[in-house]
Amino acid sequence: MADNGISRRRLLGTAGATGLALGAAGGAAGYAAAPSDASEGAASSRAASLTSLGADTVMFHGKHQPGITTPVQSRGHLVAFDLAAGAGRKEAAALLRRWSATAERLMAGKAAEGGDTDVARDAGPSSLSVTFGFGHSFFGRTGLEKQRPSALDPLPDFSSDRLDKARSDGDLWVQIGANDPLVAFHALRALQKEAGDAARVRWQMNGFNRSPGATAHPMTTRNLMGQIDGTNNPKPSEDDFDRRIYVPATGNPSWMAGGSYAVVRRIRMLLDDWEKLGLGDQEAVIGRHKSDGSPLTGGTESTEPKLEKADADGKYVIALNAHARITRPDQNGGSAMLRRPFSYHDGFDKDGEPDAGLLFVCWQADPLRGFVPVQRKLDRGDALSEFIRHEASGLFAVPGGAAKGEYVGQRLLEA
Repeated sequence: MADNGISRRRLLGTAGATGLALGAAGGAAGYAAAPSDASEGAASSRAASLTSLGADTVMFHGKHQPGITTPVQSRGHLVAFDLAAGAGRKEAAALLRRWSATAERLMAGKAAEGGDTDVARDAGPSSLSVTFGFGHSFFGRTGLEKQRPSALDPLPDFSSDRLDKARSDGDLWVQIGANDPLVAFHALRALQKEAGDAARVRWQMNGFNRSPGATAHPMTTRNLMGQIDGTNNPKPSEDDFDRRIYVPATGNPSWMAGGSYAVVRRIRMLLDDWEKLGLGDQEAVIGRHKSDGSPLTGGTESTEPKLEKADADGKYVIALNAHARITRPDQNGGSAMLRRPFSYHDGFDKDGEPDAGLLFVCWQADPLRGFVPVQRKLDRGDALSEFIRHEASGLFAVPGGAAKGEYVGQRLLEA
């Protein structure tokens, strides 16, 4: 698989692919001002481990594109492009060829060709991954309407949406992740320059996650509300993971074999309102304890919630509108999606409230059986909806990985 190039990170206390956002709990052990020989050895070992982060690589070529099951990185950029006026299939193919060559070089820790900016000159690849996808409008712009997947039909309207069209959709989508901000920016700048006259940026969103090694042991990370987030993510070790996340080899259209569909949503968290709630009320909204992510019905983070358990007054311990209840796969006909988002903070609005939240990215073999049914149910009565606002949205077909010597999307653009 394309995402199997990382190994050392799993030894450094990172959260893995199920982590979602900025970590607010846990921390690395500190060192005494006058360390003993033992602590000096620990410090030296830790320094060596942190140095190795820059050397970690993710493979560009493979059955699937990188950035799907790649352990979530500490810095991310999501960018949508529109093809320029007059640009069509020929220009799109040339662009994807250039982009793929540049992504392959940068992910291997090499300089970009044609005048590198040297932004990341002193760094290794730092787990850089670059992922490419096509929006609904791409197929009309390139004369490939007959190859447009039905799964790429526009998402339905949801009552909680407050979408900004200028920051939604797009012909082409690029996801960049790395464990060094300069490496991530370097890739962003290189790909933007490679677009040349063929495409222009439609929108860009910048996100972050907990830094590798920030916690003393591996744990699911927290979102900006302080909640452990990502507990029930599908895991690659599960027998039905590929079926839920990737388009099968026999799928239609054939060029999407090994690919996946990414739903991208900019979800603003109304943090001022959320933080006015007491701890008990916050936990009731989610249905889990804030301290360790365990369900209100008891156990640990991985314990299945007892949805039928009632308190002494006969009320459900986990409320009917609790987020944890509504999002359970067994409460949604088995619908599942792999969530792999970044947190964001874009300053403050005119009222002084933080413009912060989640750059939600989820992956599935079919959004009509993954994201849509879950979001519809959330839309009808999730207690968390009062404290979040969906402000931008996109759906992108992400083809399978490129074989050696190929570029991403070649099976579509040269069919």
